[in-house]
Amino acid sequence: MIEVLVVDDHTIFRSGLRRLLADEADMRVVEEAGTAADAMQALRRRRFGVVMLDINMKGRSGLEMLKLLRQDWPALPVLMVSMYPEEQFAKAALEAGANGYVSKDAEPGDLLAAIRSVAQGGKWLNPEFVARRRRASADFSGIDDSPPHFRLSARELQILLAIVAGKSLTDIGAELFLSVKTVSTYRGRILDKLGLASNPELVRYAMQHQLLD
Repeated sequence: MIEVLVVDDHTIFRSGLRRLLADEADMRVVEEAGTAADAMQALRRRRFGVVMLDINMKGRSGLEMLKLLRQDWPALPVLMVSMYPEEQFAKAALEAGANGYVSKDAEPGDLLAAIRSVAQGGKWLNPEFVARRRRASADFSGIDDSPPHFRLSARELQILLAIVAGKSLTDIGAELFLSVKTVSTYRGRILDKLGLASNPELVRYAMQHQLLD
């Protein structure tokens, strides 16, 4: 039995996922969490076969939580789940240590296949997404006409999301165990890569490219 922890700040999504998995003989949702803090407490209480982790949550994002999780549970299967299509965040999620990435609008069969795949130690990306990348003759590091944020590293994207969520550099540093100077350096790199000059421009960019809920 694959026992799943669902980490998502949308109650309706968690409920829908619980109902979906209830019809499967080999998996079930055994616990839910609406924040990264609640999820970390759940992980300390018991073992899970798979953690399904949303990228955008209130407080710490899924990418931030993933880094903390990997410090204590380096082999725990983690499937990142997001409202965003694979083109937006799949690369960053895998670089950050996720075992797979699935969009919330995926077909139920694909979602179930993703859970089974990562539970068995495999990786998961939507086969259609992989096929699109291959047809475009592009490797997974991105293509020339991709939006600029495709060129950000997982850590840079993580810090971008924290900045546009209104967090200060000091708070970001405390959450990621980085100095304020290091976070400021990352911020400078992000601005350079995106061709921007200020935090308000970062927020506008994030809104234009649907990087915010």
